[in-house]
Amino acid sequence: ICNGSRKDFREAIVKARAAFGKWSKRTEFNRGQIIYRIAEMLEARKLQFVDELMQQGSNKNDAEKEVNASIDLLIYYSGWADKYQQVFSSVNPVASSYFNFSLPEPSGVVSIIASEKNSLLGIVSMIAPVIVGGNACVILASYSKPLCAITFGEVLNSSDVPGGVVNILAGTKKELVSYFSNHMDVNSIFYGGDSKEEIKDIQVNASLNVKRVVENKSKGADLKKMMDPYLIMNFQETKTIWHPIGI
Repeated sequence: ICNGSRKDFREAIVKARAAFGKWSKRTEFNRGQIIYRIAEMLEARKLQFVDELMQQGSNKNDAEKEVNASIDLLIYYSGWADKYQQVFSSVNPVASSYFNFSLPEPSGVVSIIASEKNSLLGIVSMIAPVIVGGNACVILASYSKPLCAITFGEVLNSSDVPGGVVNILAGTKKELVSYFSNHMDVNSIFYGGDSKEEIKDIQVNASLNVKRVVENKSKGADLKKMMDPYLIMNFQETKTIWHPIGI
């Protein structure tokens, strides 16, 4: 498996930014259909992913649970695609002759640093809440367990996800984390590691252009914590609209 470089990351950001505009303008229902299709394609290759997880140290029972959890997670977020805006939008009371509405909109390009603990679930749990809200992403796969990430790229390629929406890189954190956090065309960072030194460096680099830093508290292990619509909102900006009454 090849190690990605700074150049690979920069090119992936260009692709993600180009794909973001069209992906964010897709209807929420259509994004839900596409994410559900990813789940179907993953299920069709279930035995292959189980075998790859076993090659990377999992026993058969744990491997099957991880693949099933990944499928369930994608289906869960596909269901939220056309609902989260209704839940998190609001009509705000104002003491004047205006309607005031607040609604979530995607933040843009998200760089993701996946957990080292779970080869498949670690990346699915971080990609799903990001793209369901209309964002594009570049993800650094687990360095110690990269095999499923590469195969998941094949799943994405054979599904209906537009090119550039999800970009998967393999490589060392030591080389790439700084690039993931200091690139000026990245809007948010989703961190799935457990290194205090890494998260400190990320937060410092993020301040260069006021990126939003989100830590993955589940660490790719607790399915209940992964199934959370508030994770979608971590990568949304709230837009408020004023509209005069009676015109």
